[in-house]
Amino acid sequence: MEAFVLVQTEVGKAALVAGSIAALSGVRSAEDVVGPYDVIARVAGASDDELGEVIHAIQQVGGITRTLTCQIPNHRVSAPIE
Repeated sequence: MEAFVLVQTEVGKAALVAGSIAALSGVRSAEDVVGPYDVIARVAGASDDELGEVIHAIQQVGGITRTLTCQIPNHRVSAPIE
């Protein structure tokens, strides 16, 4: 299972939050971006429960004000999940 997590952060915290998210297990990538969201992360888990744990870990990162999760339906994971 994979998803994109769109993250809004406190002002000036996007790069720090992206780095913190990128270090979490189950996160494939996390980039600070320009637009309505400040960070976009691609995450993966072997099951819905595992994916939920990754998303929960992201939501605990300091400096985050809001997240929006967009799950990728019927997606086959092409690389091993870390």
